[in-house]
Amino acid sequence: MVLLRCLFRDRAFRWGLLIFLLGSGPLLTIIAASKLGLMDDPNPNPVGPGILAMFTFWPSIALMLVRLVRAIRVVRDKARK
Repeated sequence: MVLLRCLFRDRAFRWGLLIFLLGSGPLLTIIAASKLGLMDDPNPNPVGPGILAMFTFWPSIALMLVRLVRAIRVVRDKARK
């Protein structure tokens, strides 16, 4: 619980999460809608959202992982004191 509080206080982690949601969200929404039958086409070809997800996925994951490691170190150092 302390780790989650530490993560969500970190502005860079929140930016990484926001980039992930805004970049991959449209593609994941289209995939979910087609699987649930909410779209006319059962096999859509979302090129635009796919390209957006491609350019935002790895930078956002990298940013969140770097901040996760930093938060783990901070929590571990506080627990030692």
